[in-house]
Amino acid sequence: MAKEIERKFLVASDGWRSEAGRGTCLLQAYVVTMDDRSARVRLMDDERAKLTIKITNGSMTRDEFEYDIPVTDAKELMVKAIGLVIEKTRYEVMHGGFVWEVDVYGGAHEGLVIAEVELSAEGDAPDLPAWLGAEVTGDPRYSNQFLATLASKSEHELSH
Repeated sequence: MAKEIERKFLVASDGWRSEAGRGTCLLQAYVVTMDDRSARVRLMDDERAKLTIKITNGSMTRDEFEYDIPVTDAKELMVKAIGLVIEKTRYEVMHGGFVWEVDVYGGAHEGLVIAEVELSAEGDAPDLPAWLGAEVTGDPRYSNQFLATLASKSEHELSH
């Protein structure tokens, strides 16, 4: 079992784009959701797929179990999704020795851009890039689970 420790921010400007690698197109669907846990399926560039189970331990730390699954299984599970299938393109940006993942949402959440950084420990203090906006770590309105099951675009302060 892996531990996922991350901080999450809205993105305030396009300053990250010049440092970004090639994006990965993601489709993500939840097949089980509860207040403190979820099971999701993710399809990456229509070529790879993963099944992930997350159990929350706090606002920054979660237990994470992740497994490769066949693309055909992922597509079948997506048909059984609870709520929306999330559409986003993920870009990786190196900054201050950390890899930042910038998610540019499409579909129902078009215009929403969120950056996450995974940490080794909750006490890690990465240098924050100038293109970040407000921190939303622990704000359930910006979790993918919420975006898939409860949210609509109008409920968010959209950033570009």
